[in-house]
Amino acid sequence: MTEKEKMLAGLPYLGGDPELMGDKSRARVLAERYNASGEDAQERETLLRELLGACGENVQIKPPFHCDYGYRIKIGKNFLANFDCVILDSGSVEIGDNCMFGPQTCIYSLNHPLDREARRTGLQFPKPVRIGNDVWLGGNCVVLPGVTIGNNVVVGAGSVVTQDLPDDCLAVGNPARVVKKL
Repeated sequence: MTEKEKMLAGLPYLGGDPELMGDKSRARVLAERYNASGEDAQERETLLRELLGACGENVQIKPPFHCDYGYRIKIGKNFLANFDCVILDSGSVEIGDNCMFGPQTCIYSLNHPLDREARRTGLQFPKPVRIGNDVWLGGNCVVLPGVTIGNNVVVGAGSVVTQDLPDDCLAVGNPARVVKKL
């Protein structure tokens, strides 16, 4: 298997692979064009559809926006990400319909070995992130690799989501904990 095939299969892979570095370069160029596109809604939509794996109707991402590959991100309809959104998409990232991200929201679908010798090899571990419908992530939220967030969930500003969150809840803190049923 190539390193890209390993990544796409959810297996450990070497992130410095030339094919993957080319894919990252492509995403960086598209994201830079998107971030510089100004208020031209048609240009922005065209760039997002070229960058992302799937993009529903009425998707708004306020620049700057950054991602690793782009093609591993699937966003449903009626989505808003405020300024400074970062999505590291080595693992797949699926975002449902009617979701909102506050400023400086970060989604990470990638992890590295704890062992320093293994980390020096460039080995990486992709883990998918899934975010349901009608989810609001407050400003400065971080969602870690492998997390699934259910439907109708609100995550308070500054929270770090380290574990799955069920449907219909409010979660806050670091690590985020469910504090209320919605």
